[in-house]
Amino acid sequence: MPSRDPPENGAKRSVCHNPVQHLSCDSHHTEVSRGAWTRKAHTVTHDLVRRPRWKRTALVALALGLLAILGGFLAGPAAASAVAATDTLAGGTAPVISGSLRNEGEPLAGVRITATGDAGTVETTSEDDGRWQIEVPAKGTYSVELDESTLPDGVSLADGQENPREVSFGNTTRAGVIFQFGAGGGAAAAPAPSGADDTTAVPSSPPTAGETAAPGTTTDTGTGGRAFGVVLGARARAGLTFGLILALCSVGLNLILGTTGLNNFSHGETVTLGAVLAFAFAALGLPMWLAIIAAVAGGGLYGYLNDTLLWRPLRRRRAGLVPMMIVSIGFALTVRYILQFFFGGSTRQLPYAQGPVFDLGPFSITRNNLVSMLVALAVVIIVSLLLMKSKIGKATRAVADNPALASASGIDVDRVIRIIWITGAALAALGGILYAYYRPGVTFNMGQQILLMMFAAVTLGGLGTVFGALVGSLIVGIFVEISTIWLSADLKYVGALVIMILVLVFRPQGILGRKERIG
Repeated sequence: MPSRDPPENGAKRSVCHNPVQHLSCDSHHTEVSRGAWTRKAHTVTHDLVRRPRWKRTALVALALGLLAILGGFLAGPAAASAVAATDTLAGGTAPVISGSLRNEGEPLAGVRITATGDAGTVETTSEDDGRWQIEVPAKGTYSVELDESTLPDGVSLADGQENPREVSFGNTTRAGVIFQFGAGGGAAAAPAPSGADDTTAVPSSPPTAGETAAPGTTTDTGTGGRAFGVVLGARARAGLTFGLILALCSVGLNLILGTTGLNNFSHGETVTLGAVLAFAFAALGLPMWLAIIAAVAGGGLYGYLNDTLLWRPLRRRRAGLVPMMIVSIGFALTVRYILQFFFGGSTRQLPYAQGPVFDLGPFSITRNNLVSMLVALAVVIIVSLLLMKSKIGKATRAVADNPALASASGIDVDRVIRIIWITGAALAALGGILYAYYRPGVTFNMGQQILLMMFAAVTLGGLGTVFGALVGSLIVGIFVEISTIWLSADLKYVGALVIMILVLVFRPQGILGRKERIG
C-alpha cells in the first residue's frame, strides 16, 4: 500500500537502472518519489532476461562454423577414402545380394553362387564361414542359382527347395537369399530382418534366416515345419535388437517431451546426425571407438545449440506447443536436406559393418548385434537409475511434473531443460550409430524412417518413464520384425502402429504411464 505521508525534504529518488541484465536490485526501505506520494520498495526485481547480443552472435557463428567443417568432412576426399577403406564386404554403395550357407550348423565354403539379371551375370563363391555376397551392377530382379555340383559330398538342397531363386530389391541396396539343405524343409526363405545377421543351428534346417537383408527386401516366405521355427527365431532376435536400439533413440525424445511438452519432429535428424558424424570422424582416420565418442559428443553439442539458438528463445516468447511443433517439422526438413547436400543420397557403410559371428549355444549372433544390444540396454538402465536417484534426475522429474512449482522451489528450470536437450541429443546420436550398424548403412534420412516408431514406443510405453520407453520399444521392435513373416517388408511398420492404437484405446496413458492428475 502506498504511504499517505508526504515526502520529507531532501528525499532522493532511487531507481534501479538495469533493464536488460539478469540482476536483482534490492533496495530495502528505499523511498521512490511520485509527486506528493511515496511508496516503499522493499524489493524491485527485473524479470526481463536478455542474453547479450555478442553471445548470441558467437553461438550463431559457432554453429555455422561447425556446419562448414562438417560439410568439408563429408564432401572432401577424406570421405571418399573412408568409403574405400571401410572394412566391409559390401564394396561401397552398389546393390548387393547376400546370404549364408550352413548345413546342420556347419558353414559350407567354396560353393558357387550366380546372379543373373537384365544388367548381366555375376558369380561368387562362399567364404570359409559360409557367407557370400554378390555386387550387382544395378537394382532389379535377379535369378540367383546355387551350383549344386560345388556342394560338399553328402550335402544337398532340401526337398522342394527352389533353385534358382528370384530376388528383387526394395528401397535399399541390399537383398538376401536363403537356401535350405537336408531332407524336408521345403522351399523356405523369408525376407531377412533388417540388420539381423543372426543364425540358428538346428539339425537339417540351416540357420540362414536374416543374414544381410535390409528393410524393403523382397524374397519368398516359407512357413512350414522346422523352417518356420528358424525364421521365427531369427525375427524375434532381430526384433529384440531393433527394440533396444529404438529404446535408446526414444529416451531423449521421451525426456524432451516430458519436460517441455514439445513433440519434437526433428529428433529423427539427431539420430541421423550421430551416424553421419561417426562416418565423418572415421573419414579423418580416427579409430572407430574414438570416432563414436566424438560423434556422441557432437550430438550433445548439437542439442545444446538446438536449445540455445531455437527452443529457449521460443520459450521466452511464450510460443505455444503447436507452433513449436510446426517449427520442429520445418527444422527437421532443413537439417535433413542439409545433410543430403553434404552427405549425398547414397548409402555408406561404417567401418566393421560386417563383424564375426558368435556361437551362443543353440543360436548364433553377430558381434555388432550383440554389442548393440548390450550397449543400448546398459545405457537405458543407467539413465533410468540417474533419473530416480540423482539430484538432476529428481529435478528433471519435478520439472516434468510441474515446471512452475519446480521453479518456485528453487530449481533452475532452464538449466534442467538445457541438460535434457544435451543428454537426449547425445543418446539419440549413439542410437543412430548403433542403428547404422543394424540396418546396415548410413543414409541422410535414416532417422526420419524410424521417427514414427519412436513416437509409437514413447506413447505405447507411457510418457515420462524411461522404462516405459524401453517396454514400448521392445514391443514395437519385436512385432515389426515378426510381422514380416506374413507381411511385405514395406508394410511392417503398419502393424506396430495398429498395436499402439489398440493399446491406447483401452489404456490412454500407456502401459507404464500414470493417469493425468486434474485439479
